[in-house]
Amino acid sequence: QVQLVESGGGLVQAGGSLRLSCVVSGRSFNVYGLGWFRQPPGKEREFVSAISGTGTTTSYADSVKGRFSISRDNAKNTGYLQMNSLKPEDTAVYYCAAVRAYSSTYYRDWEYLYWGQGTQVTVSS
Repeated sequence: QVQLVESGGGLVQAGGSLRLSCVVSGRSFNVYGLGWFRQPPGKEREFVSAISGTGTTTSYADSVKGRFSISRDNAKNTGYLQMNSLKPEDTAVYYCAAVRAYSSTYYRDWEYLYWGQGTQVTVSS
């Protein structure tokens, strides 16, 4: 069974930075692509970023390109989302998700099999 646990959320002022972490339990971490999604208050969940199992392929939503960076450390079974130049509209619950994707990335939430519990990110103006 694959389990995901996010951490690193919190309250930050606009222009600040946060780094989210996603620790994945289970075997063969490197065959799982990771995705980050977020759900702003009162809105639907949306794609943020994804990385392939190998870490060589990444993708980003237009709204975060140039500000967010996704990475992973396969030796630590951990994925990361570095968020810089945060804006109030980045306020949301952020979720980490996993799917078997050795060299590809996916941006549709229904393609992901495993989900974390979410971590709150609040950006004040």
